[in-house]
Amino acid sequence: MVKETVTDSLPTASFSETLSFLLKVMAPNIAKGVIIRRPGVMHVAEHWALDKRSVKQVQAFNNKYGNGPLLFKTPFKPMALVLDPEDANRVMEETPEPFATAESAKKSALSHFEPDMALISHGKAREERRRLNEEVLQSGCPMHSFSAHFSQIAEQEVEALLETVRHHNDKLDWPLFFDAWNRIVRRVVLGDAARDDDPLTQELIQLRKAANWGFMRPKRKRLRRKFHDRLAHYVDQAEPNSLASKLSGYATQSQAKPLDQMPQWLFAFEPAGMATFRALALLCAHPKQAELAQAEADQKPHPQSDNPFLKACVLEALRLWPTTPLILRETTERTCWSQGEMPTNTTLLIHAPYFHRDDRQLDMANRFAPEIWLDPEQLKHWPLLPFSGGPGICPGRHIVLLVTSAVLAAMMRNHQFRLDPSDRLTADEPMPALLSNFHLCFRVKQADSSSNQESAAL
Repeated sequence: MVKETVTDSLPTASFSETLSFLLKVMAPNIAKGVIIRRPGVMHVAEHWALDKRSVKQVQAFNNKYGNGPLLFKTPFKPMALVLDPEDANRVMEETPEPFATAESAKKSALSHFEPDMALISHGKAREERRRLNEEVLQSGCPMHSFSAHFSQIAEQEVEALLETVRHHNDKLDWPLFFDAWNRIVRRVVLGDAARDDDPLTQELIQLRKAANWGFMRPKRKRLRRKFHDRLAHYVDQAEPNSLASKLSGYATQSQAKPLDQMPQWLFAFEPAGMATFRALALLCAHPKQAELAQAEADQKPHPQSDNPFLKACVLEALRLWPTTPLILRETTERTCWSQGEMPTNTTLLIHAPYFHRDDRQLDMANRFAPEIWLDPEQLKHWPLLPFSGGPGICPGRHIVLLVTSAVLAAMMRNHQFRLDPSDRLTADEPMPALLSNFHLCFRVKQADSSSNQESAAL
């Protein structure tokens, strides 16, 4: 879509407005960790409602400057903040030309552990790597051909998790959940042999911690080679029904770089685990929705179960608390907008919380509303971006929703959960601007045959 030709420059923020943008929008998100979250900063950001302040700041820019985009003359390169829903949709749909996913700051960070990933590639290389991701992850198919096996993995690991919880005074916290979640992820991506390969996960965590610093931190090349060799081992001995087994038809040295796509599959599952944990908290705080979720979970497990309501709950957790709050693109040519022209090599920023929580436009902005995902036509023109959008949409979104909903179903099927403390989240209050998964805790009770039909929340 090409907007009308204009020669005027886009509206440009003043020095004080640029400072407010950097301090209220950019700084909190960078401090929380763009590649791996920092628990302490997440706690502070939740306590002081920093994400709410960032949304209010972007709304103020919109009120003053209209549709924008709004240019900022930052020290390193020009940046532009998207303010209009139509413009956000345009950027998504016109990826990768003229809006490339290989934005410079993103490349600086992700190149620490996945320098040849499709997300930070361009041109022919991106085409081949993107095609590989879509084929292996079966991006165009709502149910992956291995979905029955992946659901079975979720069932088995949740059963083991809940047994562990029983030995921890029926208390489920993030460390316990995260360990179980990583076992699921390793089995899905690499096969059952990787189930207990926690050192591989720890290596990726260390690489991601370095990536948080982008160009300011030297790359840990030796650790990256060690991590890469571990992945190669699992691909060489790929087990059936693992994503690794789908790479057998790709030449290791081809431009598609099959091994170099795998870190993203492992990395991207962690935000999915965060969303799953938050979705469980939302259901504990909303008895009516919990009843619907419980009814779906109580259905006899089926290898091709779709779990539409539980998927909607995960999507709603991602709307309320986006795990990718800053979506970045970079212009590859001069582009025209309703208010002016934007120069080449400008970083375009879509602030997902602004669109997801715009209480001027959305009546459900700050409440739990999973029903909106069951009827996508309601908001099909509004940029809700849990998995980005357009040609750059996350190719693994269907697998993520399959695994997250299967985990929730397995957890709720024979157990009841309540938040600890119980007032951590309440239905009669607006949902907080941020909910730190690191500081969530649940009390778990095994359901008897009668209470199992009632509710997932005590």
